Amino acid sequence: MTEETKTLSFDIMEIMEMIPHRYPFLLVDRITECVPGKYAKGYKNMTMNEGFFQGHFPNNPIMPGVLQLEAMAQCSAPILMTMPEYKGRLTLYAGVDGVRFKNIVRPGDRFDMEIEVTKVKGPICKAHGKGSVDGKVCVEADMTFAFK
Repeated sequence: MTEETKTLSFDIMEIMEMIPHRYPFLLVDRITECVPGKYAKGYKNMTMNEGFFQGHFPNNPIMPGVLQLEAMAQCSAPILMTMPEYKGRLTLYAGVDGVRFKNIVRPGDRFDMEIEVTKVKGPICKAHGKGSVDGKVCVEADMTFAFK
């Protein structure tokens, strides 16, 4: 098995070495599978202690859709950050298309994410992301990232 096809996993400390996000904006707890240049799977455990649940909505706590998209973006970072040509670079959202919100994410849920790279050309990467809870898709989107 070559280094490019080796399946990797990352705990929270390793994720924080790859991306600059910190509490309260670090939205991925673990990367369970990552094949550099191909795909990543990871999750975020939701607790009532998340700041956004306090105001969205107080009597009906729901994870905001834009934060679901941000969590998927953070989950996607290791896909290319594990490749020598992208290591240490900053990944920024450049666009999001075809977003569909299908179910809600609540405190106590494990928000599972699957990201698959569809195209890489120079400093631009396109990927398809899916977020789910208990096997039910909550969000799907086609994402574009740019490297700085």
